Amino acid sequence: MGIVAGLDSSSGFTHVVVCDTDTGAVLREGYAPHPVEEKATEADPQAWLLSLGEAAADGLLDDVQAIGVSAQQHGLVPLDANGQPVRPALLGNDKRAQVAAADLVEGLGGRQAWAQAVGSVPTSPQPLAKLAWLARHEPENAARIAGVMQPHDWLVWQLLGRPARRTTDRGAASGTGYWSAATGSYRPDLVELALGHQAALPEVLGPSEAAGMTPEGLLISAGTGETMAAAFGLGVAVGDAVVSLGASGSVMAVHHEALADPSGMITSFADATGMHLPVVHTSNAVRALRGTAELLGVEGGLEELSALALKSTPGSSGLVLLPYLEGERTPWLPHTAGTLLGLRRESMKPEHLARASFEGMLCSLADAMDVLRGRGVQVRRVFLLGAAAELPAVQGMAPMIFGTQVVVPAPAQYAALGAARQAAWALGVAQGTLSPQEPPAWRGAVAQVLEPGDEAAVGAAIRQQFKAARDQVHPGAFETGAE
Repeated sequence: MGIVAGLDSSSGFTHVVVCDTDTGAVLREGYAPHPVEEKATEADPQAWLLSLGEAAADGLLDDVQAIGVSAQQHGLVPLDANGQPVRPALLGNDKRAQVAAADLVEGLGGRQAWAQAVGSVPTSPQPLAKLAWLARHEPENAARIAGVMQPHDWLVWQLLGRPARRTTDRGAASGTGYWSAATGSYRPDLVELALGHQAALPEVLGPSEAAGMTPEGLLISAGTGETMAAAFGLGVAVGDAVVSLGASGSVMAVHHEALADPSGMITSFADATGMHLPVVHTSNAVRALRGTAELLGVEGGLEELSALALKSTPGSSGLVLLPYLEGERTPWLPHTAGTLLGLRRESMKPEHLARASFEGMLCSLADAMDVLRGRGVQVRRVFLLGAAAELPAVQGMAPMIFGTQVVVPAPAQYAALGAARQAAWALGVAQGTLSPQEPPAWRGAVAQVLEPGDEAAVGAAIRQQFKAARDQVHPGAFETGAE
């Protein structure tokens, strides 16, 4: 038996798990918040190291042989010629680059051109858009940028003692906006398009490769972004989709190839195993539930809204909510608003609107899932993530609306677990006990499994009612608007 550690440096804290290399059983855990920053959209990278040191205190890493690193995605650490940050890191929640991202889309010839070039369309969170924002708003800092890294890259580099070689992995690289998951290569011309000059980019490692050894002889694996690490920690495979219920939503699946989507609705990420993670985002998920709760004056939050919704019947008495409250990415309707249809005297009851909000949210995510299915992605099982996944209304409706088995994993630090599993893989390859093509077979996530059963036909009818309303208000929404 060996011992490895996985650390997840998220937007607000660091979690460390120490695991058995053979089974993945968690032996020890550590946690520390990040220091509070004056600006929530920026951070001194040194704060991540301080948080890591605190989380790993009191001998947590004793006897550990390898470490994997997961970190928040879409952060940008701009470095000067000496490897020092030219300014605080820009984080993924920074929306100041929205205009810069739109200009980049136009500069390359539209959404389709970008989807074909790198598998995604520029958005404000991406490092590429942040570089363009810096070039426009902080030209002196931009001129000093000699290299760029993301949070996970930078942490691995620091753990290794800042060697001349800088590395990343294909999962994190696929979220930059200047690396293509389809070709497995950088597009330095796009960095120059955004920044105005070239910058050094980290070497992209394979899934089971090691980034290096610390002076103390500790192996550091390639590391990856939080999304990829969480998928690895969950143990998702081909045929699995992951539906994330945040304020916005996303549907991610495991696929054998990158998908260049002409509409730009699919973002083509790489995963931490050598496969691909096509993702379709929706702009509205739990925010539609919260908005409905506020409208109805429900004071008990989403739990009370869930209980109210279950007093209604499937189909919400004909009431349909198109939950496009903040515009929508899938379908591409950035300037639209939400719509409530089917108002009749008998449907104008709180419980029907409550249920319509849940059905609308889940049908919108099912639409996103259909975008992936339409490109040949298999979905036989859905992992449902997010606090809202625990709501009885979500668990009651999701299997029938998605038309497939739904798995609700028990809460756990899946990104840190995925990082630890990667460390065990790299360690096994280095020791000659594991194949570079086959990760360690760790135990799957403890989960609640929900089946659609006889209600699959009811779910199909709900979907049809939603589609009819959507096509009435937004005809051809999934066939137009790609540009």
